[in-house]
Amino acid sequence: MDDPSIGALFGATIVLVILSAYFSGSETAMMALNRYRLKHLANEGHGGARRASRLLERPDRLLSVILIGNNLVNFTAASLATLIALELYGESGVAIAPVVCTFVFLIFAEVAPKSIAAAHPEKVALPSSYILNLLLLSLYPLVWLVNGIANGILSLIGINHDETASDHLSKEELRTVVFEGSQISAHPQNMMLGVLDLDKVSVEDIMVPRTEIFGIDIDDDIEDIIEQIRSSQHTRIPVFKADIDKIIGVLHTRNAAKFLTQAEVNKAAILQVIDESYFVPENQSLQTLLFNFQQSKQRLGMVVDEYGDVQGIVAIEDILEEIVGEFTTDLSDTNIDIHPLDDGLYLIDGSTHIRLINRQLTWDLPQEGPKTLNGLIIEYLETIPDSNVCMLLEGYRIEIVQIQDNMIKTAKISRVPEPF
Repeated sequence: MDDPSIGALFGATIVLVILSAYFSGSETAMMALNRYRLKHLANEGHGGARRASRLLERPDRLLSVILIGNNLVNFTAASLATLIALELYGESGVAIAPVVCTFVFLIFAEVAPKSIAAAHPEKVALPSSYILNLLLLSLYPLVWLVNGIANGILSLIGINHDETASDHLSKEELRTVVFEGSQISAHPQNMMLGVLDLDKVSVEDIMVPRTEIFGIDIDDDIEDIIEQIRSSQHTRIPVFKADIDKIIGVLHTRNAAKFLTQAEVNKAAILQVIDESYFVPENQSLQTLLFNFQQSKQRLGMVVDEYGDVQGIVAIEDILEEIVGEFTTDLSDTNIDIHPLDDGLYLIDGSTHIRLINRQLTWDLPQEGPKTLNGLIIEYLETIPDSNVCMLLEGYRIEIVQIQDNMIKTAKISRVPEPF
């Protein structure tokens, strides 16, 4: 051990192990970088992020320069270790050297540096990008040669090296990123998920059904019409003639002030201030509807089916609630059709939309078929019940309470606890 040559060989081997650890860690760190955070840092003017982004534009070149350096270091270290073993143990050292080298390089040049790099990719990759960039420039002819040979072999087996994975996220991938975003608080996260889900929800899912539309029949007495306008809690009121399918237009209560202050009010004055109706198909997605509302400067739409019959009404506030949630947290205020009872029971109106029930109660009643609770129960029973029945449907206990006019008016529902 006093031989200076042995000491120099040991010192050189230690340096080579450190270099190998650098190359291994740099490779893992560069590949583990968050590409979107990297772009953000680069746009903010971070020099290391800009260099790393340029290197990652051609990952084949980056990997080539790393692997050239790493293999050169590893093979040189293995040769030095063999020389040391020969000096210390003679011919038997040739068998010892590979075992010792494998153990040392596995721990200190592979596992440890790669674990650190995977845990802290930015701290490792961004400073390393400067050295890797210099190495790429200095070794470019060798890198070009290695890439040319490797890509030629890949082409022979039908793999195009230019087909790199796209950095663009699909909508589902973006949804997963938002959902898994630990740094995003719950409410903004839910809002972003709501925006991404707008194309999955149709107008039919959120519209106020035809039977619940509050409107003005122009054939009613003028005194009744004025009372309806004054007592209305809505800012926009549909105006129709005899039947909701014969829609005339929409009255904005702001415009109603023009004739309500007059001594005598007639129907002609009302018809002069109503706006033209805006019609939307019932199967249109909320994403499309929101865009159309914006383009046409509308806030209320009459929902029609394929035959042109009015099926309901939808307002821009309904779309906003799909994004931000209900504007109040009191269940009794948000929906008069859902009444909490004791022991996890709820008394729910049959015309209530299943989507609303699921959102309000965080349930998962099936939404693929019928849109209302009445429709769901009838589809399950395959008949309109003539008496109160109780059933178990998709993990929910449903007891029909009231049947009226060939539809289920109210039902008691509770979630059945899952067995252990």
